[in-house]
Amino acid sequence: MQFTGCGTALVTPFQPDFSLHEATLRKLVQRQIRGGVDFLVPCGTTGKPNAHSQEHLRVVEITLQEAHGKNSGAGRSGRIHTQEVIELARELESLGADGLLSVTPYYNKPTQEGYTSTIEPSARGTRLPIVLYNVPAAAARILSQRP
Repeated sequence: MQFTGCGTALVTPFQPDFSLHEATLRKLVQRQIRGGVDFLVPCGTTGKPNAHSQEHLRVVEITLQEAHGKNSGAGRSGRIHTQEVIELARELESLGADGLLSVTPYYNKPTQEGYTSTIEPSARGTRLPIVLYNVPAAAARILSQRP
């Protein structure tokens, strides 16, 4: 799977009690598809990325159901704790995600070696392709280093 074209980081709609508003999420996904978006990113930094695991998985599940194979879905697998990243990557794969979006550890600005050490365990734990989420403020050291 190769992600090309326009990808949308979806917002996560919620109800007054802060629970997931499933009907609105379904409408949002359909709107993106009708608009010609090539791939969808549920639970990106735009959409409650640190949601409780069950809610996170439900958002991805609904997104994939609504996409019906018309669009690729990349579930965000970023977390601070490496073991949580591995577990979430496996769960997203079992739901049928087409890939994973991985972000640098928050606020740490790791070195190239530090970033690699957070991504490699996820890569070994899943068969899904991983899109590295470039957040310049967090990735500044990585982008400036030359091999």
